[in-house]
Amino acid sequence: MKTKLFILGVFSLLYTQNALYAQTNNNEGQVEDGLFSVQTGFLGVWGQYEFGLSNTLALRTEVGLDMAAFGGSIYQENNRVNYALAPVISAEPRWYYNLKKRAVKKRKTSKNSGNFLAIQTAYNPNWFVVSNVDNLEVIDQIRIVPKWGIRRSIGKHFNYELGLGVGYVRAFIDEDKYLYKVDKDDVFLDLHIRIGYSF
Repeated sequence: MKTKLFILGVFSLLYTQNALYAQTNNNEGQVEDGLFSVQTGFLGVWGQYEFGLSNTLALRTEVGLDMAAFGGSIYQENNRVNYALAPVISAEPRWYYNLKKRAVKKRKTSKNSGNFLAIQTAYNPNWFVVSNVDNLEVIDQIRIVPKWGIRRSIGKHFNYELGLGVGYVRAFIDEDKYLYKVDKDDVFLDLHIRIGYSF
């Protein structure tokens, strides 16, 4: 419960800071400082805040719920597709490398509309799971994924993002707890498809 309150407090603080102090960057072709967004996609829901570090660099911090769908021989007691939503916390430096070029071509750059290269570091803790399967847990894990993506604004507040990356995932496994061997180190594929709302 303390962890949930802490996360809620951090988002409240970030939102208040954005509402009171952050200004929209009027200089076309530059990263905006203080961009708060919520996004959803096929595999979850997230809230994030982007800190402008320079004209082209931003640090994106994010809290959300990653989703998984599964079924088959592991869960034979039902013939349905099962789902699980588990918390995730991440930090991601982003280099928006084509903002100036877009501005010169009179294309939209507001709300950080541009192409980016990023390195995402994400942690999935085993705090809670929302699922249609009883007593389900997730394995604590951390992943580091370099990726390429695009972000575009639609109108004044809506946005979408697409991206792709391949990286490393490390699971923190209590081997006495599982009946089968689970790899601690693996390759992670990140397919990034989201739509969202920027405040």
